[in-house]
Amino acid sequence: MSAHSSESEKSNHYGDGDSGGYQICSASGFLSAKLTIVIGDTHFSEEKMFLVQNCDYFRALYRSGMKECNQDQIHLQCPRARGFFIALAVLRGELPALGEDDIVEAIECAAYLQVTPLTKYLIGLIDADNCLLLYHTAATFGLIDLYHAAALFIRDMYGDLKAEVQKTLPSELTSYIESLAPSVFVAVGAHVTCGVDKSIHAASRTVCYLDETVNSWKVLTDLPLEASTSMAGVTVLDNKLYIIGGVHGVHKQAVEACFCYNVENSSWTRIAHPAQLRYNLSLVGVDGCLYAIGGEYERTMMSSVEIYNVKSGKWTFAAHLPRPAAGAACTKTMSRIFVCLWRPMETSEIYEYISGKDEWRLVTVLIRRQSYGHCIVGHRDNLYVMRNGPSDDFLRCLMDCYNLNSGQWSSLPGHFANSKGSLFTAVVKGDSVFTLNRSMTLEYRIEGKIWKPRRQIKGFPRSGSVWTFLLRLPDTHMVQH
Repeated sequence: MSAHSSESEKSNHYGDGDSGGYQICSASGFLSAKLTIVIGDTHFSEEKMFLVQNCDYFRALYRSGMKECNQDQIHLQCPRARGFFIALAVLRGELPALGEDDIVEAIECAAYLQVTPLTKYLIGLIDADNCLLLYHTAATFGLIDLYHAAALFIRDMYGDLKAEVQKTLPSELTSYIESLAPSVFVAVGAHVTCGVDKSIHAASRTVCYLDETVNSWKVLTDLPLEASTSMAGVTVLDNKLYIIGGVHGVHKQAVEACFCYNVENSSWTRIAHPAQLRYNLSLVGVDGCLYAIGGEYERTMMSSVEIYNVKSGKWTFAAHLPRPAAGAACTKTMSRIFVCLWRPMETSEIYEYISGKDEWRLVTVLIRRQSYGHCIVGHRDNLYVMRNGPSDDFLRCLMDCYNLNSGQWSSLPGHFANSKGSLFTAVVKGDSVFTLNRSMTLEYRIEGKIWKPRRQIKGFPRSGSVWTFLLRLPDTHMVQH
């Protein structure tokens, strides 16, 4: 891959990812001072602090002591004006639709000026139609995070994309894709309590994965004896499995023990538990942090939220939910966290956690007769809400889609089979959604906003409800099993 320009190299040299440490920032008026950026014939006027807080290039510039620090106008040779315009839109919280030329110029800008939020936005846009363009262009400009994310997406859809990949991409880019492990569908029973009095190898205490090559479920690992998946929070972050909280025994005693499973060395480690013990919580992982949302303690619902920083190993409290909630439907998409709360009568409210302001912001409200959102799944800029059908019919669910860009709701046609709660296990892989029950694994293909059944695979041979997620298993593990 090509190297960054000298301007970008300066950013790598001077910037370390925070917004502190600027002597010039203490100068009167710096926070609100305007800077004019000239790119070709186009002039942009922005507050200096806004650029410093969001862009590594400007952060490095104002640390460097270079003469440009005292100028009210800066000329940039790269990127192109359209790319910088897109970057500013994303930094303001907009969700711009990007054509192919826009994508190329946005990647160029993200690489040269080191605009991390723009990189995250581009990662959230990856789909089957643009993944090869994003991958190849990110390789050209050296935008590593996007390059890797696009490669992982392509690997997960390699059966559909292999011919086009081998036809259009250079051999070194193809080799990198093929060197990656694809995601596998993983499941564990959602009713397993601590197994102190049971054998560690009890069948119910195993985490299993679907080997699609032979259409068979195989054991990945045994749960630790102190781990409970009953009313716990279960999620995957950075290819590690986390189990937080849960209950043990008929009296629903809260479990303190929390665990992380590392697939690379097939090992479990115990991690700190939240300051407030909880069960029936929602758990989601984004950007190196776990979010434990709501839940119960001693049969009392809570609105408290805690964040676990994986790097520091510490929990901290975040803004409370607007009201107490247990087992709330929760998802992430485009590095954003959304939770769906019920508010009688017949009202489902979707809130987003705004990390920069530590607040929950109401995004939209869905009102449907005799119906509430029970599961929510994010795919690109769409949120899919699964709700019960008429008269509390949970066997034939209805689905609505909310588009974050347009702010519009649409209803997917027809009913969706929800035998044994399969829809509530929905997991997105590439442009597909996998759902699971004992009789079958059903893959839907997302085309536009529509879910179309694509194929049936073997169901999970366990009774009861299950947790489902995706993991990338190392080749050594796949060979052993």
